[in-house]
Amino acid sequence: MELKVVKASVEKGEGLGWGKSLLVPSIRETLKNDSQSVPERYIQEPKDRPLISQNLFDSLQVPVIDFSMLAQKDANEIRKLDLACKEWGFFQIINHGVREEIMVNMKAAMAAFFELPFQEKSKCAKAANEIQGYGQNFVVSEKQKLDWCDMMFLKTFPHETRNFKFWPLTLPGFKEAVEEYSTEIRKVSNKIDANLSVLMGMDENGLKRKLGEFQQGIRMNYYPTCSRPDLVLGISPHSDGSLFTLLLQDDEINGLQIKHKEVWLDAKPIPNSLVVNIGDAIEILSNGMYKSIEHRAISNEKKPRMSIATFVMPGDEVQIGPLDSMVNEKHLRRSYRNIKYIDYIRQKFAMKMQGKAHTAIVKL
Repeated sequence: MELKVVKASVEKGEGLGWGKSLLVPSIRETLKNDSQSVPERYIQEPKDRPLISQNLFDSLQVPVIDFSMLAQKDANEIRKLDLACKEWGFFQIINHGVREEIMVNMKAAMAAFFELPFQEKSKCAKAANEIQGYGQNFVVSEKQKLDWCDMMFLKTFPHETRNFKFWPLTLPGFKEAVEEYSTEIRKVSNKIDANLSVLMGMDENGLKRKLGEFQQGIRMNYYPTCSRPDLVLGISPHSDGSLFTLLLQDDEINGLQIKHKEVWLDAKPIPNSLVVNIGDAIEILSNGMYKSIEHRAISNEKKPRMSIATFVMPGDEVQIGPLDSMVNEKHLRRSYRNIKYIDYIRQKFAMKMQGKAHTAIVKL
């Protein structure tokens, strides 16, 4: 079986940035030669394999938040948001204000990129010492099991963090779709940030004053079909290093699973909704009141699946640690140490995706 590796180079004059990752084959290109076999390196250890069967916990649903009610400062919806963050770390938002046309265009642009010939996609290959571009991240060992996924990661805000060398600028409509989608998602992010600020004992601008201008990055995921979905993982279990993440799912195919009370549950898609999950940075800032939650992606035999994750993050040089409003020496003792965000992210990218192992770095 021929393995097509996304070729990258070390960028001259570039520092370490957020981290680096070993080069790995493109699973989509590998499957063009033999769609029925599962390469050994993608077969998970028995204890890590997903159970592809009827979910026994269908009655449990990820909380749904009506964003239009939050905008009206509806007390009941604010309570629902608070409980969702405390008890789930995940929620879906409806009536969020992003037009369906913008989401459709973003999905189409992503699909068009992954449909390009391999040599064209490879022009956007990530550098060996970078995390932006086409390829894979979090691969730190030649023996590590690989995810059944190809991805593209781009920084989108602030504008000066964009590196257009990794953007397929000759692909009609791609740049415009990403710019429009990222701008609209940023508006939604600002509203989530304002609500979280209030829930953590500050005014609506509290997090912005503490953290400054937020960064935004978009990861586009392509999950090919798999003849043995019970042996592989689309993405390994992990929590996100962001403040929070907004996910645009495939409306028809379920693949996202979250770990709720030690049980893996499907986050069933609601058409035109966005899935939001609390990231490690909010867990640290909230002193553990709101926890980032393990999640993973599974594959299927019938149809490829795609998703778009937008990460909202503090600036690299910002110190993150429990907010004063979240610490009380009698009842809420400090549970996390302060750390510069870039140092946290570098430590995260130096490890493979491994559940909640990353937050242990900063726990007291």
